[in-house]
Amino acid sequence: LEPTNNFAERLIRPCVMYRKTSFGTQSPEGSRFVERILTAVTTLGLQRRNVLAYLTDLLFAHRRGLPLPSLLPFATSTQASLPV
Repeated sequence: LEPTNNFAERLIRPCVMYRKTSFGTQSPEGSRFVERILTAVTTLGLQRRNVLAYLTDLLFAHRRGLPLPSLLPFATSTQASLPV
């Protein structure tokens, strides 16, 4: 184990840079959306999963009232591919 928190700090650096260069959001709802998207993108990147495919499956499932795909790494092997 590393005795420092450098790994976590390196993970959030792109998020901090995005916030600084985009001048933040104009509402609490916008801030919450950005938090969730950046969390999903970072998590999927660490798992080497396709972000666009995940978000497409997520929106497809939400619109049809199906169970949402998981961000948990062990759930990917049991996830069925959603029909198009």
